[in-house]
Amino acid sequence: VEIMKKRGNAVDAAVATAFALAVVEPEAGNIGGGGFMLVRMVNGREGFVDYREMAPAGASRNMYLRPDGTVDPKASVTGYRAIGVPGTVAGMALALHEYGTMTLAQVLQPAIRLAADGFPISPFLSGLLRNSEAMAKFSESRRIFQRNGNYYAAGEIFKQPELAATLRRIAKNGPEEFYRGRTAQDLAKQMKEN
Repeated sequence: VEIMKKRGNAVDAAVATAFALAVVEPEAGNIGGGGFMLVRMVNGREGFVDYREMAPAGASRNMYLRPDGTVDPKASVTGYRAIGVPGTVAGMALALHEYGTMTLAQVLQPAIRLAADGFPISPFLSGLLRNSEAMAKFSESRRIFQRNGNYYAAGEIFKQPELAATLRRIAKNGPEEFYRGRTAQDLAKQMKEN
């Protein structure tokens, strides 16, 4: 609604919503994922943006095999080997460039504000964070989303200053920040270490 009131079009609003969901409903959308966007403008122009994740350069044919040669089905779903190169940031920037009327910095403002100032946790998100075994396995996700066992209750304000800082860097430097800048370097370091 905020983007539409600023005279943005539906693509501008969709991109702003995607980034806002990365903050308030990370399971519904996040900057570490990917997706597709089908666009049909009022003038009849149509388009499709494919921003699915890609396998990293270090991926191999046997990366999900156990030492005995059997498939480890959890290895492709949880953990560092399950991570692909995210497409969301590049895809959202491309959608704006091709079909939007606003800048990436403009549409990122609501998400930055939500991450920095916080938002009340919904009952759904509270339960999701509390019951996520996957998040509990990793120190950073346990720290950020589960407060090391001091779980967020519905209605509590959830602030994500690190995500806000990342979104600010993307707003300032564009998608290159995410794929080649400090954020990319931080992600690559984490991947190498783990």
